[in-house]
Amino acid sequence: MRKFITYFVFLQLLVFPLLGNASLQQDSLISFDDVSFTEAKADTANQTLLEVPDDLVFTDGKDSLAADSTAHTTDALATAGPSEKQSLWKIFIAGLVGGFAAFIMPCIFPMVPLTVSFFTKKAGSKAKGVSQALLYGLFIIVIYVALGMLITIAFGSDALNELSTNGIFNFIFFLILVVFAASFFGAFELTLPSSFVNKIDAKSDKGGLVGLFFMAFSLALVSFSCTGPIIGTLLVEAASKGERLGPAIGMLGFSIALALPFVLFAVFPSMLKSLPKSGGWLNSVKVVLGFLELALALKFLSNVDLAYHWNWLDREVFLALWIVIFAMMGLYLIGKISFSHDSPLPFLSVPRTLLAVVVFAFVIYMIPGMWGAPLKSISAFLPPSATQDFDLSVSNFSPAAPSATAGKTKKYYDIFHERGTPKGFEPYYAYEEGLTAAKELGKPVLIDFTGWNCVNCRKMEANVWTDPKVASLLRNEFVMVELFVDDRTQLQPEEQYVSTYSGKKIKTIGNKNSDFQAATFNSNSQPLYVIVNPNGDVLLPPSGANYDIGSYAAYLQKGIDAFKQR
Repeated sequence: MRKFITYFVFLQLLVFPLLGNASLQQDSLISFDDVSFTEAKADTANQTLLEVPDDLVFTDGKDSLAADSTAHTTDALATAGPSEKQSLWKIFIAGLVGGFAAFIMPCIFPMVPLTVSFFTKKAGSKAKGVSQALLYGLFIIVIYVALGMLITIAFGSDALNELSTNGIFNFIFFLILVVFAASFFGAFELTLPSSFVNKIDAKSDKGGLVGLFFMAFSLALVSFSCTGPIIGTLLVEAASKGERLGPAIGMLGFSIALALPFVLFAVFPSMLKSLPKSGGWLNSVKVVLGFLELALALKFLSNVDLAYHWNWLDREVFLALWIVIFAMMGLYLIGKISFSHDSPLPFLSVPRTLLAVVVFAFVIYMIPGMWGAPLKSISAFLPPSATQDFDLSVSNFSPAAPSATAGKTKKYYDIFHERGTPKGFEPYYAYEEGLTAAKELGKPVLIDFTGWNCVNCRKMEANVWTDPKVASLLRNEFVMVELFVDDRTQLQPEEQYVSTYSGKKIKTIGNKNSDFQAATFNSNSQPLYVIVNPNGDVLLPPSGANYDIGSYAAYLQKGIDAFKQR
């Protein structure tokens, strides 16, 4: 997530100055010369895990636990605080990026000088104008945060957790993002009923706080055709993280970024003269965001494909689609393709050229992934490497250690191995079966709580497990047990049961594994790595995602040493 946000911010920083020739695409109706002050009179919560949801759905994150190494059932205290805070910070930053992107959209950017001029001229004094602008910005924040809170109240924290891996909702999210992308491409405009917008706008003419509130509300409504897809994408992404306050935090970041320019320009109106003129480049911003929306939509479709074993989006198919999407974005930036609302592009501006270079470089970077290159910077967004049909990187592995089940079929092997396990590894997929194999081989067990939709798991597998030292330790010194917590495969009727931990009916393999993780290790985040001996006794405190290869290898070695000492 962090690298994707960094890439997105970089795109926005390049998009913002000028995607087209501003001098050729000016809006002559807007002038900054009349922005001045006159003396005229004016009329005017850290939550811990209490229960497991129905589907026992869990979110990605890093986890740090303390465990009793002598007990089979470990009462390790896992605090969700650090992981939750880190995820909320990511949502907040994504909101900031979305807010700044919304500011340079055609529905908002041209309104800035007009809005600031209203404050500077009607207020009667600079101090009053600044105070009104501050209230205006505050009301923008209140309106959008209230929207985020409504999402949380409407669905509830348990429902938001379920949304993160629910196949139906992920597919709906995919369709929503495709619709948003089509809107940005100019296929249609998402607008609210004009009668409602006009009624709210009329109330903005009132003086005082009420007038300022409805003025801010009018901005939110009038700009919906541009901000709606950004807000929708942000809310979808926040909800998919399963965080209780995710939507509200995302809207807080979005509204701060959107309100801040209005306040700053009211305080320093001379800065308006440095803004680029409105013009065709604003529509180019929408189109670029449309390509990004389309690329992100595929991630949600991939989540459904993996959890329900549709086998549509193998890794190379996903990459091929991304390569085409970003190649088309590059061709659009250099003027080789255009959309209905685009203005003529007589030549390339420097910022547009630089952005095109970045996009084409990204396309070239992804191409080796078609043959198995790990693509570490975007590995968190890609399907598991096991879905890759042709993978040259597998040849780097040494022969695997002998297996205790040579000639036997491992339980759930057909479900998980071909598409879920990184190539070159031979784990078990049932905990008890793994313990039995560990007793026969005299090795410790590494339990890997993972998930089809776990982006941090994919990042660990691509960035850390591919290291030769780490791969050798995992394959030769451990019996690996991979437990998918979000798989939707139904258990046999005789295997279904009611959890003594949550009181919920356990119906799927994912339910069973996630119930085991929550009940035994008091954790609900993936990846979670637990090293136990063949009796199930925990040898070391469990570990979450650790992208430092040396540190993770040392953790594995420490587990091996602890096993040998016992």
